Amino acid sequence: MGYKKETEMIVDNKRGLDYSTANQPLYYSTAFLRPDLNAEEGYLYVRHGNPNRDKLEEKLASLENGRHAYAFNSGMSAISAALMTFSPGDHIIMPADMYGGTYQLVKTILKRFGLSFTEVDQTNIDNVTDAVNTNTKAIYIETPSNPTLKVTNIKAITQFTSANNIKTLVDNTFMTPLGQNPLDLGADIVIHSATKFLSGHSDLIAGAVIVNDDDISTLLKELQVVMGLALGTYDCWTLNQHLKTLGIRWKQSISNTEKIHQFLISHAKVEKVYYPIDSSVHMSQANHAGAVISFKLKNEGQAQKFADHLKIPLISVSLGGVETILSHPKTSSHKDLSEAEQREKEITDGLFRLSVGIENSDDLISDLQAALETI
Repeated sequence: MGYKKETEMIVDNKRGLDYSTANQPLYYSTAFLRPDLNAEEGYLYVRHGNPNRDKLEEKLASLENGRHAYAFNSGMSAISAALMTFSPGDHIIMPADMYGGTYQLVKTILKRFGLSFTEVDQTNIDNVTDAVNTNTKAIYIETPSNPTLKVTNIKAITQFTSANNIKTLVDNTFMTPLGQNPLDLGADIVIHSATKFLSGHSDLIAGAVIVNDDDISTLLKELQVVMGLALGTYDCWTLNQHLKTLGIRWKQSISNTEKIHQFLISHAKVEKVYYPIDSSVHMSQANHAGAVISFKLKNEGQAQKFADHLKIPLISVSLGGVETILSHPKTSSHKDLSEAEQREKEITDGLFRLSVGIENSDDLISDLQAALETI
């Protein structure tokens, strides 16, 4: 990825001087002055646009090699807006192991607006193509999936969708634009929970949608403005700041995760490790395997004891922060699934998901080792 020097010009009208700044000023105002009554250019009201959001959206588009980007006030707002670009009567194919918030959205709210959904295991493209019917308008992908990191072949699906007038949406939260670029693989819409790796500091909630298509862009802008879904000014400014360190944060987290992977696959008390580094499909469409790794303990009844003895990872939800976060899907993100659904998705008492941060890798491994020894 190429970088350009980021400065902001501030004009001192009284003295006729220009100043360059290292950081964009925070334009903390809900309204902007109009030069004359008929002015059509510039900013009017903060919901419609502001300099901090424009700067952020410019960066987001560049990161995903897209033409248009929209910043939303949460990852769920971004997902909702992307799916609401479709119309009543449209059918959308979803992944069987989709994110819990997305599952709730399509199971309840969007069905009330006439959209229909079918969930399939997208690791096999035949499952996807077999689910297509006459009113199928989109295929929604999450790869790698949460929490068992299953892989979907983006290019195989986009080749099919482009030939059949179907749109492809990809949630790219886990891989970030530095690890995977779905638009380059033929996708129409890319979605991020920017709360996660893009922000990286567990201090704001944000979402993003990036597209190339002008018509989809128009629909997204309308949804962002009319429904009031845009990211607030201060969070735009903060996310702009955090993106400056995305590259170095991501590199360190990847390095740590690869070392932890080697540790876990050789440990006698770990039953199974989920990490797509050995997936030829994943490695053909991504730069690396990412910074999220899941694993299952052999003695599943010792899950709480294992968690109790960890000192470094935060036992919490979410992911993508500079701090390592350990989550327990069965009692958090996937607790609302039935027992049968949990078993089908391999979500058991001993399954943990680790979002690896930027701490010293030796310290992280020593901590995991010590906790595993107690069980």
